[in-house]
Amino acid sequence: MTPRRKKRLAIVLAILIGVAGTVGLIMYALNQNINLFYTPTEIVNGKPNGIKPHVGEKLRIGGMVVVGSVKRDPETLNVSFELEDIGPKVTVNYTGILPDLFREGQGIVAQGTLVDATTINAFEVLAKHDENYMPSEIEEAMKKKHQPGYNTETPDPKSDISESKMNQSETNQGSGQ
Repeated sequence: MTPRRKKRLAIVLAILIGVAGTVGLIMYALNQNINLFYTPTEIVNGKPNGIKPHVGEKLRIGGMVVVGSVKRDPETLNVSFELEDIGPKVTVNYTGILPDLFREGQGIVAQGTLVDATTINAFEVLAKHDENYMPSEIEEAMKKKHQPGYNTETPDPKSDISESKMNQSETNQGSGQ
């Protein structure tokens, strides 16, 4: 092998080793920041593929807050509550101000650390909104639109102008004009 080829081979090997080292460090850093999502049943029994979280693992848990399980410390911001889905319950301990939408019977997602098989110390609690929520204006417009005899050819059922024109045309038709 000529000295020129040896030099090229050394450069290519150095680049490959550098790229492999960089990819390895990136994968290690990303692995430290992964927060897997679990339900209460999956935390206690494990996922169907056999993966079960271990104590000290950062994770996210989602479920329904059990009615009657919320316990607040009157002196501090400590809150403890239970989450459930279709199986066992998991206790969540949280210190801080809970979201406005948080209440018993409501779905939430908590992010925290697994303390033991059924307890999580959360550092973030997110309340899920009701997927059936509809602003009152849209709800009223939907009710009007689905009433019998509603004219679907009106330009905008929400606008007061189109409603007043519709009322005028109905008055004019009723009087024979």
